[in-house]
Amino acid sequence: MLEALAGHSFYRVAEGWPSTGNLARLLKDGPQTYAAWLEAIERAEKFVNLENYIFQEDSTGEKFARALLAAAARGIRCRLLYDWLGCRNRTSSSFWQKLRDGGVEVRCYNAPQLLHPLRWISRDHRKVLCVDGVLAFTGGLCIGHDWVGDPAKGIPPWRDTAIELKGPAVGYIDAAFEDSWLAAHEGRGLATGVPPPVSGQECVPGLEVSVIAGRPDSMGLYRLEQLVAEIVQHSLWLTDGYFVATTAYVRALSGAAQAGVDVRLLVPGSSDMPLVGALSKSAYRPLLEAGVRVFEWNGPMVHAKTAVADGCWTRIGSSNSNLASWITNRELDVTIKSQVLARQMEAMFESDMANSTEVVLMRGVSGLRRPVASSQHGRSAGKNTRRLFSGAIGLSSTLAASFTKRRVLGPEEALVLLSGGAGLILLGLAVLLLPQVFAGLFGIAAIAPGIGLLLRAIRLWRSGLRSHGR
Repeated sequence: MLEALAGHSFYRVAEGWPSTGNLARLLKDGPQTYAAWLEAIERAEKFVNLENYIFQEDSTGEKFARALLAAAARGIRCRLLYDWLGCRNRTSSSFWQKLRDGGVEVRCYNAPQLLHPLRWISRDHRKVLCVDGVLAFTGGLCIGHDWVGDPAKGIPPWRDTAIELKGPAVGYIDAAFEDSWLAAHEGRGLATGVPPPVSGQECVPGLEVSVIAGRPDSMGLYRLEQLVAEIVQHSLWLTDGYFVATTAYVRALSGAAQAGVDVRLLVPGSSDMPLVGALSKSAYRPLLEAGVRVFEWNGPMVHAKTAVADGCWTRIGSSNSNLASWITNRELDVTIKSQVLARQMEAMFESDMANSTEVVLMRGVSGLRRPVASSQHGRSAGKNTRRLFSGAIGLSSTLAASFTKRRVLGPEEALVLLSGGAGLILLGLAVLLLPQVFAGLFGIAAIAPGIGLLLRAIRLWRSGLRSHGR
């Protein structure tokens, strides 16, 4: 059923852009993926479009900066779009200026604005590289040292997956980049998101690919994830770096497992975000009780966002299974209908399981069998902020269960309760001890967006008058 529907209902549900006659190459981890990206930039003849959540100012970022500057010096139009929050405290303004001075067009997505006080919640989480309209890449990799590791110190790269595409799908990925590029231009806001028709490329026999360009409030991928979990018949293997799923999605996965589907989930064993890792673990119990097999990665971090189902369908992209990716962020994923690629993905997943520890239930309580490990890399406050919304649903679910006693909590949720309890106590004490300060903060929090809304209303009113010739 999954293979039959992949070319019809999927596109409507996911708001995807389908095409046939494509070629694809699977890429694993940073060293292989970065080599392909840098080679593509070096061979560019017309243009390079690069969009990434994190472009870090380190040795890896410098390699890409030199490649872009060299391309620009050859007369290639190079455009770079980065996310303000993703690069905050990671990349200096002088780094971006150096690129601009060298002829690279650089834009920042969604820096704070008075007229749009709540838009900061939406981030550009895409990882996209398009070259000359004939070659495109997407996946889970940002640009930074975490994806390279440190072989001299025995630190492996973060585990991640990307895909290289040739064919008509490249036109749709280019269109998705254009949409983000316009959205980042001087606070214009959202562009239409509607791609132009793909033309000029012959559809030779090849793969069926659907490009899913997630935008704020689109929820296309969420609907697709739900549909796949409902109709899959044999197997569904998922890899997710920040799994904080909704109750509905957890139930969909559980229902598939109870129906006899081989459902497996690979997640980090040692997350770079401990609270998000704890929220992820809070979903283990219902999944395990339903028969879902959960594996925790033993390396520094598994960051891939992939799915492979029924040996015929694959998803690779930037979206995590959490509300931030599903609802508020710009994401880009591709789904591919191919038994050959699905077998490659399954082989990769089985290889990953060999470096993972399976989580098992012990006497009704989720007992975790895993080696003692800690994250190899720290993260800045910026990443904490961007993960806050993605974990809100899991935190609220655990706290609600604690207050209402509608389900039994397990030891894996202790960190969630500890964080929630400590946060409430600190907030209460702060309000009692500093009432005037909090009153002032509340006033600022109300006045600032109010001014922004009034200014936007005046701008809209004036534009309406001009359009009517008054």
